[in-house]
Amino acid sequence: MQDFAAIVGLIVVIVLLLVVLLLVAWIVGENTRSGGNGLIVAGVLGLSVVSFLLWAATTEDPFGGEPMAVVLVDAGSAKPAKSAEDKTQPGKAETPSRYDGPAQTPASSPGTKTVTIIDGSSGKREEVIIPAGSDAASPRGANGNANPVVAAIPQLLETSRHGSIPKIGPDGTRPAEAYARPVKQSQGKSDGPRIAIVVGGIGIGVTGTNAALAKLPAPVTFAVAAYGADLTRLAARAREDGHEVLLQVPMEPFDYPDNDPGPQTLLTTLDDSQNVDRLHWLMSRFQGYVGIANYMGARFTASEPSLAPVLRETAKRGLIYLDDGTSPRSLASQIAGANNLPFAKGDVVIDAVPTATEIDSALARLESVARERGIAIGVASALPVAVDRIAKWAKAAEGRGFVLVPISAAANKAKSS
Repeated sequence: MQDFAAIVGLIVVIVLLLVVLLLVAWIVGENTRSGGNGLIVAGVLGLSVVSFLLWAATTEDPFGGEPMAVVLVDAGSAKPAKSAEDKTQPGKAETPSRYDGPAQTPASSPGTKTVTIIDGSSGKREEVIIPAGSDAASPRGANGNANPVVAAIPQLLETSRHGSIPKIGPDGTRPAEAYARPVKQSQGKSDGPRIAIVVGGIGIGVTGTNAALAKLPAPVTFAVAAYGADLTRLAARAREDGHEVLLQVPMEPFDYPDNDPGPQTLLTTLDDSQNVDRLHWLMSRFQGYVGIANYMGARFTASEPSLAPVLRETAKRGLIYLDDGTSPRSLASQIAGANNLPFAKGDVVIDAVPTATEIDSALARLESVARERGIAIGVASALPVAVDRIAKWAKAAEGRGFVLVPISAAANKAKSS
């Protein structure tokens, strides 16, 4: 349509030019017969008209300088005008418009859940949609286990300056007991060797966390890092699927600060109150965990003056302490025993060498320990290869007579006071 209008305008301009030329020719002819000054007048007139026509043909303002404004109108968002009745009806206050934030994207299907995971190496955030299990509408989790109480129990919470942290309830209930998962009894297998596996780093690596949530059976315990996003929702999702949850607490390694576990790391250079305050900050990140586990910490766990106040505080709050078994110099076992603290220690680091072959060999060693002692604890990180091999191993372990249990079933119990 715009091209057609331009062609018509050009034709009009040409016609007007021809008219002007004819007029000029006529004036020149009359001037020749009369001998007057019509030639000069015709030249000036012709030049003026030609200039005007050229300006009209090339200008981008067809309204000749008249003020105008361009307004973008969204026809789809237009609202009908209020009727006179609406405007004048007494007792009816006009509701002010408000902005409620961006529109929420509906879940792709009922029962799906979304968690935000931060990649520890790049800092990249990613929304991970976890599909509901086929039995999502039933009171059982995706792994077919009866759902525990997912929400934190108010009677087991204490307010600190950082937020809510665990405590022993008025009736003596410990969070380690309240949030524990029962051991699944397999017919004819209840007396078999027990194996507990703890997978750490949940909430840090996007791929590994997503794989762990989707593939690992309920008895596998998840150790959640304190630095992930949406930790409350992530922990609730894990517990809903039947997993027990631990809080990973960053502790000072020997090569600190070159190797820095992260903010609020417990340090041997801080006094007792400072480390306990940092522990409270970490404990406030989310709720529903049965205990805490060290993240790094070879130097810190080897220092009795530094570790003892932290483990006393852990015992005071009715939690389990898991030593991941990576440091032979750790004093956690001795200090836990002296403070009536439920304690567990890793026997095998499953992914110390993160290849499929070595992980399979580590799982075989874990079976040997379980047969010898009756119970064994394996620890691993949420690396995709580790998750895949553990998931495959777990499917066949029961057939070999093993019972996979959560960490609370493998920790020694606190004595009743």
